[in-house]
Amino acid sequence: MEAIPHPIPRTVEEVFSDFKGRRAGLIKALTADVEKFYQQCDPEKENLCLFGLPNETWEVNLPVEEVPPELPEPALGINFARDGMQEKDWLSLVAVHSDSWLLAVAFYFGARFGFGKNERKKLFQMINDLPTIFEVVTGNAKQPKDPYLLNPFSGSRILRNFSGRCGSSWRWLQLDGRDENGEASD
Repeated sequence: MEAIPHPIPRTVEEVFSDFKGRRAGLIKALTADVEKFYQQCDPEKENLCLFGLPNETWEVNLPVEEVPPELPEPALGINFARDGMQEKDWLSLVAVHSDSWLLAVAFYFGARFGFGKNERKKLFQMINDLPTIFEVVTGNAKQPKDPYLLNPFSGSRILRNFSGRCGSSWRWLQLDGRDENGEASD
């Protein structure tokens, strides 16, 4: 992962937009792209991290070499626990660490650009109105008024967890309860 290649957010709204983009990328890695993510987390490789990027994408990579890093770093070594846990438990663990990292990045920007009490409070409230990545991955997210907030890369669709391989199988559902093939869901 290179140093910050994206514009640096300076206002509460810009930091929140950065947060939402990174969050969307992480949710995608842990849900829609779970097979690709699982394969990239080979325990035989060095310490790997899951990075959410502001453009709603994600990457598994080594931590930055620069010390101290420009941004707080995500959990190191996510690949080592992969084969020692059930997949759903491992994904939940990565989700919890991803939530912590997102908060650290958002409030790093707040500190760097001198957000005062009211700006920090506004940012926290905006973030707190969204379900956590952990809630989304485990299926415990309360349905927001705007389904886009739960799953930001779905137009009129949501991801739903179904029993399956290792208890974690995801399918797209239309908001009317039908899957991507038009069939009624379970």
